[in-house]
Amino acid sequence: MQDKAAELQIVSPHGFASESFEDPKAAVERLIALYDEAASFLRDHFMSAVVQGHPGVRYRAFYPEIRITTSSFAKVDSRLSFGHVTSPGCYAATVTRPRMFEHYLRQQIGLLIHNHGVKVQIGLSDTPMPVHFAVANFPDISVPQEGAGSFVLRDVFDVPDLETTNDDIVNGVADPGPGEPAPLAPFTAQRIDYSLARLAHYTATDPEHFQNHVLFTNYQFYVSEFEAYARTQLADPDSGYTSFVSTGNAEITTPDGELPAAPRMPQMPTYHLKREGGGGITLVNIGVGPSNAKTATDHIAVLRPHAWLMVGHCAGLRNSQSLGDFVLAHAYLREDKVLDDDLPVWVPVPALAEIQIALEEAVAMETQLEGYDLKRIMRTGTVATVDNRNWELREHTGPVQRLSQSRAIALDMESATIAANGFRFRVPYGTLLCVSDKPLHGELKLPGMASDFYKTQVARHLMIGIRAMEKLREMPLERIHSRKLRSFEETAFL
Repeated sequence: MQDKAAELQIVSPHGFASESFEDPKAAVERLIALYDEAASFLRDHFMSAVVQGHPGVRYRAFYPEIRITTSSFAKVDSRLSFGHVTSPGCYAATVTRPRMFEHYLRQQIGLLIHNHGVKVQIGLSDTPMPVHFAVANFPDISVPQEGAGSFVLRDVFDVPDLETTNDDIVNGVADPGPGEPAPLAPFTAQRIDYSLARLAHYTATDPEHFQNHVLFTNYQFYVSEFEAYARTQLADPDSGYTSFVSTGNAEITTPDGELPAAPRMPQMPTYHLKREGGGGITLVNIGVGPSNAKTATDHIAVLRPHAWLMVGHCAGLRNSQSLGDFVLAHAYLREDKVLDDDLPVWVPVPALAEIQIALEEAVAMETQLEGYDLKRIMRTGTVATVDNRNWELREHTGPVQRLSQSRAIALDMESATIAANGFRFRVPYGTLLCVSDKPLHGELKLPGMASDFYKTQVARHLMIGIRAMEKLREMPLERIHSRKLRSFEETAFL
């Protein structure tokens, strides 16, 4: 017997005919109109179906799409790592939440038009918009789990599809079929929607609050210092910062604003010191472990941040180091294992000069040490990242020998994961750690030994990360986004 669900009439919004644009602003306005129509269509019919039951038809709306076709082999400015396609052909990208990504879309579309001298085509794609992601725009609506409603949800609406929610493009394994366009952007609309939903869940703040400069830490100690710094900036009318957002989307715009205690702390508490145009700083406490580090960066990457830095604690591996010394990662020993299937361990993860210089200059600014004197409190070298927090409890000969042969100077559980995912997602990355114990030399991380360290070092370490981000904010985007991060066949969009 034929499936009756397959026989249902498909009802879709009217949409707009595809149109070519040479003005990025007008192109993005059309993307917004197409997206809003599709999302509202699904929302309205979903709410009606929840009340009235199975409607007897199937509702389907489609993501909008950007498409560009070029026939020229003309070479664009070779200094640019983005903003152009690599060869003649047809390229396309599905788009979601264009209001949230308006500045990014205008910038990327404008570069394409300028560098290739062609128009972009805006229309509807053939990728259905899942009802879960459509109603995510409306916080007062939620989709019931399968079986909780009076009808089978997927019989009436489209649901998320792993075929368009994976990382094939950024992993370099996407293989468009004959006649299909090549990818124009690193993520599909469904992949972005999936991560936006995950971010709201894990961080308890809306994705719209995230800023272009992201600090990761593995200790809650940094959060109170970040809030204190945010309040000083809100007290300064010349700082350029406009508000501070805490867990649960609580937002203050004045230094004495009240932030209510969160009823439940999320898995990765996140805080945003906002600035116009997303030029502020986001702090994410990812907790301990490479799994959390991968989860956070997997999802934040779709926001296309300008840079992310790890500012956490580590084990110092050299006797010459002292508690409180800094470690500027110049290379990584990857034993975290969580990214091996996406980025093989034989792939080198290079240091990025612009990030390294910004971090070193920030250390000098905060410590008042320069040049050779910086070596008193900072080492540059290899950071080893492992997946076993209690590695000290195992037989030492093998691990210690590997650490020595790699020339590692510090060990943690997150830094290489964050750097490797930055490399994988083409997000500029860096690491500045602070030595909080020296397990190979009898200085273990115990409450009595660590308390003074925490009191004196956390504020200075956080300020170094903030100063580095402020330096990066002043750099042109094309300088920060290094060509080191781009492969042979790259997407035009960052």
